[in-house]
Amino acid sequence: MAAMLDVVFPGLPNEILFAIFSYCYPNTLTVIARVSHSFRYIAESILYSSISLYDTLSESSPQPLRTLRWCDSMLRRSYLFQNTRKLQIRWHAITPGGLMSNSLIAACAEISQTLRLLTLIEVLEIFLGPANLMAHTEPASFRMHTIEHVIQGMRLPHMRYCSLGADYSKGAQPYTSILHVFLASAPLLRHLKLSDHHTPLDLPPWAIPELTSFRGPANAASTLLPGRPVQALALIGQDSDVTRENLPRMTLTALPLRNLDLSAMSVRPALLKNVSTHFPTVQSLRIRLALRHTLHYAFSGIRLLAGLSSVLSALQFLEVLDLSPTDVDGVGRSDPKEELVLVEDWSRASPLLNRVIFPSEAEWVRQEGGMWHSIPN
Repeated sequence: MAAMLDVVFPGLPNEILFAIFSYCYPNTLTVIARVSHSFRYIAESILYSSISLYDTLSESSPQPLRTLRWCDSMLRRSYLFQNTRKLQIRWHAITPGGLMSNSLIAACAEISQTLRLLTLIEVLEIFLGPANLMAHTEPASFRMHTIEHVIQGMRLPHMRYCSLGADYSKGAQPYTSILHVFLASAPLLRHLKLSDHHTPLDLPPWAIPELTSFRGPANAASTLLPGRPVQALALIGQDSDVTRENLPRMTLTALPLRNLDLSAMSVRPALLKNVSTHFPTVQSLRIRLALRHTLHYAFSGIRLLAGLSSVLSALQFLEVLDLSPTDVDGVGRSDPKEELVLVEDWSRASPLLNRVIFPSEAEWVRQEGGMWHSIPN
């Protein structure tokens, strides 16, 4: 195949070869890279433009070997530094209790050394699994979150999407100001996910002025959203984390919130009512209802859902209601007639509603003329 490629594409400009090879699968690009020096440069530039690394850690294999091999490979290919636009690193532990913290901290240093050379990164996703649960040996004043061992002193001015986190348990090392400095140095950042940041974010008001979406715990959201044009919010944690103190602060965005995702927590009726009161401009709402907490008020899940009309009446701009994350174990499926009665009732309460997904994943859409139709699964 290599010899054939050299004959088929003699003397074509690199720009055309880039366009052609960009349609090739990774295993094909590895073959192309063996044809010639010019083909190798093009093929590797495409291969290394988007990196996704997944390491499973265990007592017998405590090192993130794929991540370390990538670091070594990049450092030996300086001509690729300007090509990488997307980096995803994810660690998962089978037996986190048997891992050594020093080895993982050393791996974080390797990532940091490599990442600071990739100044044109636009998408950064790093989840370090058990690395932040290890015992600390340094004095408390010198401790930092494991993620901060990677991003300390780093500046990625072209970053538009950032997702950072690690496994969390009570007593885990929290983030420090290192994270705040890193985020403040990313003026183009539009999408941010912080899966284990359970404390307030201390960012200056001028930082990340273009942020449009955030996913993370309630305390972080309540200090990040005010004054910023966030229109999509996804909260994680427990519904008890959303309080009368932090919920009002989430409404102080520069633009009205349009998309609210509560699928990562079990939402009880009290929170749902508060949300509808504070976010009347929401157009899309995704919820995991805590049916098990309220089933003693009804004989079936479908009867419980009938009570949503009073909540939806406060959401006059709602177009999409997605209840599919709701656990329906032991509740049973409703029949289409019951679902039709519900969607018609809900659309009277919220007149712009045109799409509903039930916990059973049955989907209904409202067509022209106001008629509701079920979409076959």
